Amino acid sequence: MTLATLKDVLQPALTGGYAVGGLVTLGWEDMRAYVNAAEAEGLPVILQAGPSCRANTPLPVLGKMFRTLAASVSVPVVAHLDHGYTYDECKEALDSGFTSLMYDGSRKPLAQNIDETARIAEMAHAAGISCEGEIGFVGYSEGEHSQGTDPAEAAQFARDSGVDAMAISVGNVHLQQNHEGGLDEARIRDIEALTEVPLVIHGGSGVPLAQRQMLARTSKICKFNIGTELRLMFGQSLRSALAADQEVFDRIQILKKVEPDLQAAARTALRGLAAAKS
Repeated sequence: MTLATLKDVLQPALTGGYAVGGLVTLGWEDMRAYVNAAEAEGLPVILQAGPSCRANTPLPVLGKMFRTLAASVSVPVVAHLDHGYTYDECKEALDSGFTSLMYDGSRKPLAQNIDETARIAEMAHAAGISCEGEIGFVGYSEGEHSQGTDPAEAAQFARDSGVDAMAISVGNVHLQQNHEGGLDEARIRDIEALTEVPLVIHGGSGVPLAQRQMLARTSKICKFNIGTELRLMFGQSLRSALAADQEVFDRIQILKKVEPDLQAAARTALRGLAAAKS
């Protein structure tokens, strides 16, 4: 069993000059592709169950899926709740075998966000697992606009919430389909100067690949959430598979053709966050 907590994989990343991929999952085939990609690269991976995933599969089932996959490989695998919005949802994830809880109070006033996140962190730590929080709202492409993280508020949040990792808003956007954005490096440096907590970038798919790699190796950003670029690959591969065989109808046959492409994309994403080779 290689099941790990978020702290287990991010603390070595913080001291080792690399980041870990938080790969957004939607179903069994992509989860399997991601852990096999991590095994092939010899790198840890964070399997993330976000709201879209949870809308289709109950948390107790997702917990068993993640833990089963973790047992199938030798690299560390984190079972992570992404964007939990209530205490009860986080408690259900903990009871379902998750090893990391991300509570998202970023839309709330600072004091309320700190208090509610601290309650989740206390629950997580009492159970021997990890907690991620978010300070500064990360917006959505063609949706809500971001509210950038204030460095002083980030320092207060990290200190008072007790989180093991802190997601920040520094130009990153959820669901961005290209790599043309770019993060505010000056703001990142100001934030990391005030805290020792590993930092997290949501919306990592929209970060230029060279900047993603550079920050993984030179900053306190230890986790990049990557979902959209993998979803894009899934869609492209699925369309190609169906176009190549217009008679195919069986889900298993179709996804068997897609999974290798998804695994290759995940390997590339994970490799791009790894430590520099000596």
